[in-house]
Amino acid sequence: MTLPLALNRDSAIAATNQPIHACRRLLALLCLGLLSIGCSTIGPDFEKPEAPVMEDWTDDNPVITRDSIDLRNWWTVFNDPILNGLIEESFAQNLSLQLTGLRILEARARLGVAEGNRYPQVQEIGGTVATSQTSENGPLSNPATNDEFKSYEFGFDAAWEIDFWGRIGRGIEAADASLNASYADYDDALVSLAAEVARAYITIRTLETRLTLARENILLQTESLRIARVRFDNGATTNLDVQQAKSNLASTQASIPALTSSLYQVMNGLAVLLGKPPGSLQLFSSINNDIPVAPAFIASGIPSELLRRRPDVRSAEFQAASQSALIGVAEGDLYPRFALFGTIGLQSSNIGNNDAGDLFNSDSVFFSAGPTFSWNIFNYGQIRNRVREQDARYQQTLVNYQNTVLRAYQETEDAMVGFLQAQS
Repeated sequence: MTLPLALNRDSAIAATNQPIHACRRLLALLCLGLLSIGCSTIGPDFEKPEAPVMEDWTDDNPVITRDSIDLRNWWTVFNDPILNGLIEESFAQNLSLQLTGLRILEARARLGVAEGNRYPQVQEIGGTVATSQTSENGPLSNPATNDEFKSYEFGFDAAWEIDFWGRIGRGIEAADASLNASYADYDDALVSLAAEVARAYITIRTLETRLTLARENILLQTESLRIARVRFDNGATTNLDVQQAKSNLASTQASIPALTSSLYQVMNGLAVLLGKPPGSLQLFSSINNDIPVAPAFIASGIPSELLRRRPDVRSAEFQAASQSALIGVAEGDLYPRFALFGTIGLQSSNIGNNDAGDLFNSDSVFFSAGPTFSWNIFNYGQIRNRVREQDARYQQTLVNYQNTVLRAYQETEDAMVGFLQAQS
């Protein structure tokens, strides 16, 4: 239900030659709207969600220190320039990372749209030229007048919803938190991409080494088979030694195709990570470099620092903040909306022997301005259920945050256990 409170003076303005007063009145109403903004804010204020906290890591091993270090370029601890170059190349060319970056631009644009709602939502300049003709048989027909006439109109319209309850402010808050979440998602994508490139590179190096060793073993086992046959022919050994040598040689030869297939599959995967077509990478075996070796000690920090470093945890927190603000946006529909509107322009017609040149005469000025309010009082059931819907989604983000924290602890613990076992 909309109740306009307009000050329409279309008929009276022709009697005055002071159109500037219309602009002054409109500006005064807009200033009153500015004073009304921020009277109150609906919806809950976001607070950082609670989550299970680990006081310290389970394994108290001297190999793992609690020192805090900068881990943004963690792959440099391998001291492998090829790995460093591959990760830098993936950051510049990976298509999935570019997609995540484009989502940041999308979120930034949504924030700009939300912030634009603080200002007049309707700002339009327009004009019309219309030709009309009345019926000669109509009740208002007059033979002494021309039944056909033209009308000209040019004007500016503006409408401004006042954020009296803070609904628009909550929308900006939600968009801002969503933008921060997209930044955290981009950081998370960087971490995952670096890990995938490093895993693929180390796997390739491992497979290349295994292939080299397998080919060397084939040469040694071929010679062992020859020696076993000579000894068998001279009666120095039984046929069992010959068959055992054949079996060892056949097993090693059979491993070559499987290792080669795995090597090229990982190479293709690495090429895609680098934003290149599969098969475009060359083997690294021509470059004299061993399998990257992790350092003997690692710095894990303390569990509380982990939550600040992990971008997936930050993203889950910002998602919860964004959803919390959307509750306030939904609650805004429970209250009346207040707005200001204004129209000012020029209007003329050729009735009375006027022509289009009269459009820019001061007597052609018209305007209307005033406040409006609307209140959807008959749909409270639907509105309240939409509020409940947003609140339920907010509760989901809280659970997701808690689950993300637990998974962060688990992944760190699993990684430390795997590192310690590999060292033993």
